[in-house]
Amino acid sequence: MLKQKAVLAIFWSALDVFLRHGLQLVISVVLARLLAPEVFGTLAMLYLFGALASVVADGGLSGALIQAQQTTRTDESTVFWFNAGAGFVMALLLWLAASPIAAFYRAPVLEPLAQLYAINLWISFLGSVPNALLTKRLDFKSQLVIGAVAMTCSGTVGVVMALNSFGVWALAVQTLVATVLTTIMLWARLSWFPLAVFSIESARRLFRFGGYMMLSGMFEAVCSRLYTLLIGRFYGVAELAFYSRADSTTQIPVGIVSGILSRVALPVFSASARDPVKLRNGMQLALKSMMLINTPMMLGLLVVAEHVLAGVFGNQWIASAPVLRILCVAALLWPFHVLNLNLLLAQGHADLFFRLGLIKQCIGIVLLVACAFQGVEAIAWGQVAYSGIACLINAHYTKKMLQYGLLQQLKDILPGLLVASLMALVVAVADYRFNGSPVVELFLYAVLGTVVYVGGLMAFRVQAFHDVKGLLWTMGKRESAASGNQ
Repeated sequence: MLKQKAVLAIFWSALDVFLRHGLQLVISVVLARLLAPEVFGTLAMLYLFGALASVVADGGLSGALIQAQQTTRTDESTVFWFNAGAGFVMALLLWLAASPIAAFYRAPVLEPLAQLYAINLWISFLGSVPNALLTKRLDFKSQLVIGAVAMTCSGTVGVVMALNSFGVWALAVQTLVATVLTTIMLWARLSWFPLAVFSIESARRLFRFGGYMMLSGMFEAVCSRLYTLLIGRFYGVAELAFYSRADSTTQIPVGIVSGILSRVALPVFSASARDPVKLRNGMQLALKSMMLINTPMMLGLLVVAEHVLAGVFGNQWIASAPVLRILCVAALLWPFHVLNLNLLLAQGHADLFFRLGLIKQCIGIVLLVACAFQGVEAIAWGQVAYSGIACLINAHYTKKMLQYGLLQQLKDILPGLLVASLMALVVAVADYRFNGSPVVELFLYAVLGTVVYVGGLMAFRVQAFHDVKGLLWTMGKRESAASGNQ
């Protein structure tokens, strides 16, 4: 029963993530062609402050609801009232900090933008518990519909505003519309309402797990978004725009992979947390499957970086190519991070999760600040170094708990990595010999890369490829059976 539920959850989660990121990509492409790079750089200056406020306001309690095997209405209501109250406080602080933030960056437009961002933040927390409950129930089908509707409507608003010369406000209002619609639809779908109760005992019990997640999330937010402060303040809004474009471009494939893993791995791993054999088998299958997808995407993106930027986003973004290539190297290991960390959380090791996060984030911040003095590309290379160090730290405890360390994990994904490297080499040679429009080249290289990669997986009989085919076949049968029973 759990396996069937997990398989269907992966299917709907994957479909949701692919659709949501697909819509987001289409909207981003249109807006990137309509708006100047400096517009995106201006909004990126607020990312660090918004991320920090978001983590603190949640307190890690939404994640604690998902991780806990059993929760009551009192637990859920307590988390809702905490998120609503803490979210209001953090939104108010961000509102009051709007003027100092604008002064720091010497950008007056950031003051009203930060205030709008604060409103958006509080509204998002009103929907955090319904979203967590849907995730806990593995109801990703509902999240698919909600995300698609919100993304489509908000994207339409953003594009219309961009066409009417609203500049950075097109991006800001688009975000607000998406948050409002998502929150409304989450409440409508779940038919859940909080009790008029706040339990100190529930908060204390959930915070034992969630508190560590909150603190770890704070350090993660600083480490992953500190570049916006450093680049924006010392190198200018244009350089920040190009770096952010490179970062967001790598996040498209990474977001698909990690979005599926993060939403399914924690609830599914938590359900079998007391069975090390099941956990290890699940980890192996998930890692091989996700690396089979992530590796060719990252290596392919690295090889055709200029074509992607010019053909998809427009020639004004080609300056992002050097940073994009470097960040693709860092993103290669992302599934390792997500899966190893979710194994710790699934087994209730939130304290260890926090300590590891603290160590890693401190290393990451030191690398970031040190590299910032050497230029923007150096900051990207710092991310590569951080990714490798973090991967070593995360996998160390998976080896201790499940006897499945980094060497065994690398051995499992090596055949797929070699085939993906061969594919990247073939595409690079073709790129050297062929000259055409960026769009035509991008299409041809995508087809060529897919043929070479899939053909290589079949020719070399890569086991992970057959595992994924079996998983997809199982999902198809389960979904057909579920549809037939309705």
